[in-house]
Amino acid sequence: MRLSYLSAAFLACALAAPAASISWQPWSDAALEQARRENKFVLLDLEAVWCHWCHVMDETTYRDPAVVALVRSKYIAVRVDQDSRPDISNRYEDYGWPATVVFGPKGEEIVKRQGYLEPRQMANLLRAIVKDPSPGPSVQPERTLAFGGPPQLTPELREGLKSRFFASYDSQHGGWGTDQKYLDWNCVEYAMLLARAGDAKAEHMARETLRQEKKLIDPAWGGVYQYSVGGDWDQPHFEKIMAFQAEDLRIYAMAYRQWKDPAYRDSALAIAKYLRDFLTSPEGAFYTSQNADLIDGKHSAEYFALNDAARRKQGIPRIDQHRYARENGWAIRAFATLYTATGDRQHLDAAVRSANWAIANRASAGGGFRHDEKDPAGPYLGDTLAMGRGFLALYDATRDRQWLERAEAAARFIDANFRGVQAGYVTAKERAGSAYPPQPEREENAMLARFAAELSRSAGNRAYKEIEDLAMRYLAEPSVARMAPVATVLLADEETRAPANGR
Repeated sequence: MRLSYLSAAFLACALAAPAASISWQPWSDAALEQARRENKFVLLDLEAVWCHWCHVMDETTYRDPAVVALVRSKYIAVRVDQDSRPDISNRYEDYGWPATVVFGPKGEEIVKRQGYLEPRQMANLLRAIVKDPSPGPSVQPERTLAFGGPPQLTPELREGLKSRFFASYDSQHGGWGTDQKYLDWNCVEYAMLLARAGDAKAEHMARETLRQEKKLIDPAWGGVYQYSVGGDWDQPHFEKIMAFQAEDLRIYAMAYRQWKDPAYRDSALAIAKYLRDFLTSPEGAFYTSQNADLIDGKHSAEYFALNDAARRKQGIPRIDQHRYARENGWAIRAFATLYTATGDRQHLDAAVRSANWAIANRASAGGGFRHDEKDPAGPYLGDTLAMGRGFLALYDATRDRQWLERAEAAARFIDANFRGVQAGYVTAKERAGSAYPPQPEREENAMLARFAAELSRSAGNRAYKEIEDLAMRYLAEPSVARMAPVATVLLADEETRAPANGR
């Protein structure tokens, strides 16, 4: 989008804001029922509070008089922060952020669109849907999956995935993928695993990606920007999201432990410092993210080029102070890994403080965890899974059996609440009468298969083999396994095929 157009759009909003605005509702069965009763469409704006283009769309598109009038007359407007609702985020993750999804009065999907839509586009889209509400090409029938096979990859499928893994590496710039550049932690971790077995090509791929990713570490504050655009590592988007902080921290700590290169240790420490300085609450829990913009909708490249003092003089981008169990579980695992790599007690202390806070403030009966203080549609698989993996990392770091016992309780809760019908585990506990029942999500099932295998080894028994097999049966379905990035499934395959005590 040309800057001249965006400048004009912002100016138009500033000079002529509409008298009426859009009344946004949260996602709920009640909103869908209202749409059915009033014969209206549902417009879902699935956003992220840290997302630059979400802010731009809010300042331009959703303040445009034509868009406002159309929404108010023909639509029920629903807005969701994707970090707050893992069930919806997982369903539409391929379309965000922002993601725009339109449903018919009976709840059927009509359109799914990815990214920023300027006012003219949105108005035309809304008019076209009213005129012809037939589902568009973005709405495809649900895939028919066959789960009759064994709970493991066939040798042929495994070799095909490995070939795709190597073929998708960008030999010119490093990393996997050619448009957005970021540290795909599953790809790097899988390359590191192959490198430990003597694969020199995989070692080069991992180390070159780690070298390039350093360009996305904030030189003033530490922490990692989410990604770079344009096919290289030099055009960052400046949001700092817990998933990237925690996983980059963990991977750099693992790389330091594997290769003893102090550059990897220094990268891990820069991320850890950012988390302590900016995303840690006074109680020791971790916050969720930091905004990409100092001023919503205004690109902040000039701001992030400044040093610490010059930035603080202008202000600090907004921090999302939600303390989700899932994000804390990710951070706990990362800090525990950093402790095992460095032996520095402050990193273990950070992990333990977060774990104790989550136990006191997010734990539910039976070993599970809530996402937030209250969950509108939980519990969600991701929270208990992340906390369980965090507890297991603490056990590996300390050999304190209280952490192993909590990891086992988390596994039992997951098995009792999230089992799928045929294979895999679903992303949220199914509720009777829900218009959109939860579905399995590939990344979560891969993490769960690995967690169950690791737990079986740590506990020294076969108690979690059934969880491992059910998750792997979903992942081994060929159309699921072949979805990019394939390293997600390859790691689960390696973990579940590894020898384990008691199995």
